Amino acid sequence: MSDDPRTPAAAPDWHRLHPEEVAERLRTGIEAGLADGEAGRRLGEHGANELAEGRRRSPWLMLLGQFTDFMIVVLLAAAVVAGVVGEPQDSAVIVVIVVLNAIIGFAQEWRAEKTMAALRRLGAPHARVVRGGEVADIPARDLVPGDVVLLEAGNVVPADLRLTGVARLKIQEAALTGESVPVDKQVAPLQSAAAALGDRTNMAYKGTIVTYGRGRGIVAATGMATELGRIAALLQSATEGQTPLQRRLADFGRRLALAALGICVIVFVAGMLRGEPLVLMFLTAVSLAVAAIPEALPAVVTVALAMGAGKMASRNALVRRLPAVESLGSVTTICSDKTGTLTQNRMEVARLWAGAAAAGLAPRAEPWPQLLRAMALCNDAVQGATGELQGDPTETALCARALGEGFDKAALLETMPRVMELPFDSDRKRMTTVHRDGDGHLALTKGAPESVVPRCALAAAPGGEAAIDRDAILAEAERMAADGLRVLAFASRRWEGLPAGDEIDEVEDGLVFLGLAGLIDPPREEAAAAVSECVAAGIRPVMITGDHPVTARAIAGRLGILDEGEAVIDGTELARLSGEELRERCASAAVYARVNPEQKIRIVEALQARGEVVAMTGDGVNDAPALNRADVGVSMGRSGTDVAREASHLVLLDDNFATIVAAVREGRRIYDNIRKFIRYAMTGNLGEIWTIFLAPFLGLPIPLLPIHILWVNLVTDGLPGLALAVEPGERGLMRRPPRPAGESVFARGMGQHIVWVGLLLGGVCVGTQAWAHASGVSHWQTMVFTVLALSQLGHVMAIRSDRDSLFAQGVLSNLPLAITVAATVALQLAVIYVPWLNGVFHTQPLTAAELALCFALSSIVFLGVEAEKALVRAGLLYRRG
Repeated sequence: MSDDPRTPAAAPDWHRLHPEEVAERLRTGIEAGLADGEAGRRLGEHGANELAEGRRRSPWLMLLGQFTDFMIVVLLAAAVVAGVVGEPQDSAVIVVIVVLNAIIGFAQEWRAEKTMAALRRLGAPHARVVRGGEVADIPARDLVPGDVVLLEAGNVVPADLRLTGVARLKIQEAALTGESVPVDKQVAPLQSAAAALGDRTNMAYKGTIVTYGRGRGIVAATGMATELGRIAALLQSATEGQTPLQRRLADFGRRLALAALGICVIVFVAGMLRGEPLVLMFLTAVSLAVAAIPEALPAVVTVALAMGAGKMASRNALVRRLPAVESLGSVTTICSDKTGTLTQNRMEVARLWAGAAAAGLAPRAEPWPQLLRAMALCNDAVQGATGELQGDPTETALCARALGEGFDKAALLETMPRVMELPFDSDRKRMTTVHRDGDGHLALTKGAPESVVPRCALAAAPGGEAAIDRDAILAEAERMAADGLRVLAFASRRWEGLPAGDEIDEVEDGLVFLGLAGLIDPPREEAAAAVSECVAAGIRPVMITGDHPVTARAIAGRLGILDEGEAVIDGTELARLSGEELRERCASAAVYARVNPEQKIRIVEALQARGEVVAMTGDGVNDAPALNRADVGVSMGRSGTDVAREASHLVLLDDNFATIVAAVREGRRIYDNIRKFIRYAMTGNLGEIWTIFLAPFLGLPIPLLPIHILWVNLVTDGLPGLALAVEPGERGLMRRPPRPAGESVFARGMGQHIVWVGLLLGGVCVGTQAWAHASGVSHWQTMVFTVLALSQLGHVMAIRSDRDSLFAQGVLSNLPLAITVAATVALQLAVIYVPWLNGVFHTQPLTAAELALCFALSSIVFLGVEAEKALVRAGLLYRRG
């Protein structure tokens, strides 16, 4: 048996070895781990610690794939036919257009692939390791055999580990063994060589979940050499599924293709009956089929979603599952944690009180200095090398406030060193520190008001010490607590000698009351505005917290989540509610307090039973089921556990509620822009079909040559349509209700728009042909070609908004689109006026009057859509029920 860790097939039974033997065989230190240089060398030998993905297509295969689409194959066949029958110009141009189309398709797919790869790297898991005796966070893919890994609750085990130390460690191994109960782990070697995975209690396996306690282990296997890797090798399929929208559009495209092919057959037969040349009608029918079938729609959706996900990542919202981008636009309820998401996750002193008599006095007048000194000294916070306070958040907040008032703990300790302390415990609810003060000693006590105040005999006052009014002090403490503050009381007692440390009751008795401090985890500055934006967008913000109901009410009130008089449902009450009762209550409940993670699932399910689309935040191990159950599970990037992040659809890299709202806004914008592209492409396709389909039935010749159809499909259809992906969000985007989850992409008047504008576009083109042909204009076909191209450009500018006029938006507010449209107009004019292109595209130069007429006729579509939007603004069209 080889001891070389590079040969996983010959790896020993790690579970049978003592930790020291494991360390020796893997040439590592149980405490110090590997040196960085050795870890780098082993990474080169073993490769990355990741499961092999399905083979990703190389750029060359992506490019070749552009030529395998059925319609492209048909088009290439048409080019061959054209060349054989003596139309080499048409053949060459068709090939050039197919190649250009392939380049654009390749660029789209390459961009989407690179964006998704970047997102995968950004969301890669990390591991905490000991290397060279120092603890470090590294990407889990960089782990190598021999690394020492630290585990804690919430971690996904990053590799197969032989455990060397545990502290009440439990690991959920259901994903590997099917065992639903978390397994208690230990470090002693096992005797059986044939022990099943579930019985190897001294091992931790890649992909399993730490549910409780802490642990430490040596990496025994990585990547495909792990137990999970062996299973993955049997299931090699790494294709990502399509999003729901992509599936709906692909299905629609297939049905549309059948209809388009039927129309093409009719056009071909009608042309032949009219005596049109066979080759011309064949090429026309093929070109029309290529133009009519929106085979690029699913790809465009991928590009738009991937680009949107990349933009969200730059704004601290990492999309882990692409369908979440669609779902965000339908969210009706956002259930958010309080701490860190709606609040700043840092305590600050919001209010100090040193008795009614001290209310108007300056901070340097007694008794304020005594209170501030106690806040600094009766405190375990320490100042780091950079000057940052470190320690319990409450302690650091008290110390920071005292420092801000000029009471520096470090300076005070030089003259009043701490000589004794009575640590805080949950029974006493207070702590005491004793300091040398001149010839005597000063004991400083802080704790819950109900614990400290009854032990006070006097109260500090401006003139010295005065009689204490305990009821008044406790009443003030209750008022502060009712405002959502965490209240601490401070007191002191002078001793001539050092009091006995075992006489706690005596040390903390006969105290002089100094004052109260009210602390709060303040709301994020941007949270109130984000909540207001939610409400305006028809999204109901709901706070779910494990904190006290009084604190939850105060914060929710300040943020506008809870109105005056509204009830807060606490966990105890929630446990008593039946499913039906909870469904009724959740229709109006905005705040849930003292809620455990298991109850979050009930809340999500109750909301969904009412037809709500729910986004749910969570950061703990036990939040994972609720995140998975929600329509959009949102985990925390900073404070969240690996398990929560794995279960979520969206990761907040800054743990900020406002980022959720920004992601919803971005999701709505992306979906709107996908609809705009579909609206543009489908309307243009339908207009081309009507133009060619109607002309023969009106006794007119074929209005467009195949080369014209392909040009319009490539240039005027494709390039401006792609620029719609970067269209800014519409005015009022977050002041409209959420999109119903099951709503068709063609809803809200889009289907009607495609039909009537497609007819209008076809009618304008056929009308142009009828007039020019009847008037004896020799280059009527160039006019029809130009009107079709320019009409589509007017259409793309008009549909930038469903409601607002282009003139209200501003022509340059989408600069890429404006540039693309201008460039497309220039290309169209080049096709008309550049002599050598006339021969290629079978066009003739137009007179200035004819060109002006083409611009005027093509504006009919633009004006028609602007009129449609005016009716929408007036409430006369496409009203939502």
